[in-house]
Amino acid sequence: MSTETPPRRARFRWIPLRSGRSRVIAGLTALAVPFAAMVGLATPAAAAASATATYTKKSDWGSGFEGQWTVKNTGTTALSSWTVEWDFPASTKVTSAWDATVTSSGNRWTAKNLGWNGSIAPGASVSFGFNGSGSGSPSGCKLNGAACDGSTVPGDNPPSAPGKPTASDITNTSVKLSWSAATDDKGVKNYDVLRGGTKVATVTGTTYTNTGLTAGTDYSYTVVARDTADQTGPASAATAVRTTGGGGGEPPVGDRVNLGYFTNWGTYGRNYHVKNLVTSGSAAKITHINYAFGNVQNGKCTIGDSYADYERAYTADQAVDGKADTWDQPLRGNFNQLRKLKAQYPHIKILWSFGGWTWSGGFGQAVQNPAAFAQSCYDLVEDPRWADVFDGIDLDWEYPNACGLTCDTSGPAAIKTMADAMRAKFGSKNLVTAAITADGSSGGKIDAADYGGAAQSFDWYNVMTYDFFGAWAAQGPTAPHSPLTSYTGIPQQGFTSADAIAKLKAKGVPAKKLLLGIGFYGRGWTGVTQSAPGGTATGAAPGTYEAGIEDYKVLKNTCPANGTIAGTAYAHCGTNWWSYDTPATIGSKMTWAKNQGLGGAFSWEFSGDTTNGELVTAIASGLK
Repeated sequence: MSTETPPRRARFRWIPLRSGRSRVIAGLTALAVPFAAMVGLATPAAAAASATATYTKKSDWGSGFEGQWTVKNTGTTALSSWTVEWDFPASTKVTSAWDATVTSSGNRWTAKNLGWNGSIAPGASVSFGFNGSGSGSPSGCKLNGAACDGSTVPGDNPPSAPGKPTASDITNTSVKLSWSAATDDKGVKNYDVLRGGTKVATVTGTTYTNTGLTAGTDYSYTVVARDTADQTGPASAATAVRTTGGGGGEPPVGDRVNLGYFTNWGTYGRNYHVKNLVTSGSAAKITHINYAFGNVQNGKCTIGDSYADYERAYTADQAVDGKADTWDQPLRGNFNQLRKLKAQYPHIKILWSFGGWTWSGGFGQAVQNPAAFAQSCYDLVEDPRWADVFDGIDLDWEYPNACGLTCDTSGPAAIKTMADAMRAKFGSKNLVTAAITADGSSGGKIDAADYGGAAQSFDWYNVMTYDFFGAWAAQGPTAPHSPLTSYTGIPQQGFTSADAIAKLKAKGVPAKKLLLGIGFYGRGWTGVTQSAPGGTATGAAPGTYEAGIEDYKVLKNTCPANGTIAGTAYAHCGTNWWSYDTPATIGSKMTWAKNQGLGGAFSWEFSGDTTNGELVTAIASGLK
């Protein structure tokens, strides 16, 4: 891992206007403008819990105007029809309309959906427009008899959250769910059952059997109550279910892994949260997350940062689902946000990673009693408070029987001893993986431990094919920190991805159990005059958090790449020299990984990527 120290849908219609001009109206795809830019809409005493209607004046030619209403379904079930009502001043009238039937009674105007646009799916919007005379603004808006701003029915509170579903009668293709009833001041009408955040059924009782599932697959279920006024309450806690049958934890052939590390300390100064995986689009493209790190102390797996892990209260704007934590909920912090992420993206599997550069020192003691160590890790990962969050464990020992931050002398067999104990305890339904060295030099760190033997118990290895070279060699020579292949002048033979993968294969590790590592950061020197690799330097280039290291999202703008060597980009700007991977070099590396038959790729770590997830996207695209 990095050596950075922690706290670290369109219909179109031509409409004649009063001015004689003609306009193209996009009845269903017009975007709603920000609320602050819209005319005042709602009457304080009206109600709606699952839809809103907003108005905007699209144009004004003095004697008339074009107006548009947008109806948005903000609930969890589809709307089957809609009616928008509003008042205009006596001097303002609707003269023609499209995509709705508009009538009036005095100054009160009513718009009803047409046959083709009455149904609105959750989260979707429908717009209709009209030409008007005069210049008045609408007021007293109601949508389906309730307030257009989505406020609740006066005197009628929404229902409470149902109890967390209990799963039973789990088969290869079905599961029975049961939950305790919600409460409501006017009565609960029914319940929506959601799988991965998508409604799969509406039932009147408190049980439901979901069929047609896939064997050996993980699902996440929540339940939402709906009262007699069709108001929905908060969702229940999520329940994770894995159907029986199917394969083990190892990725099937052709189904490659795209894993990324999420660090608990990144939620501090870096201000990178689980929600960023959603807003960047990365969550839809990754397959696994390694949550880093838990510690290894006194022969046991222990908590790394309790505040970040499960104590921190998240505000609504920071939360994955836009709902703030409450003071009395049983689980908060990153673990709760990861739970919410899995509810929305049930394909993602999450592993808890222990160790890392800073916390690897405890592994030597731990493997002296491997069964007790494995039991402690299992007890922590499977703690009832967050057992549904995690799908296994990742062990990041830097390095068995070799030197990292400290030196270990546990012997070549220690890594296999640990792997076997972990597999025996975690079983075949949980993932057990390890991050390992990429030192492919003769007599180097790969040669120091039995990675071939241990591979029998691990689902895969995250081969850390980065950080080969950096400004810890203050005077250089400058070199790409993540070379794919060797090149003339490389400072150390064997320090390449190709060498590491070849050596691991030679030791008996199946190619599909090897993931290629990609760093979402660069390493650099300063005092460099030579653009090509191999130049001298005076020290580490300045970085945001640590000298000699900088995120890709920064470097792509401050020091754009101007060359490539050994499959990795480099950049010389001023006196600074940096090497890092770009979407282009990642694409080439993924092609290489596929040609090698590798199981996929992993990245360290998400916060170094851009806000639109350029690098995660490059990995996902390259692995297809």
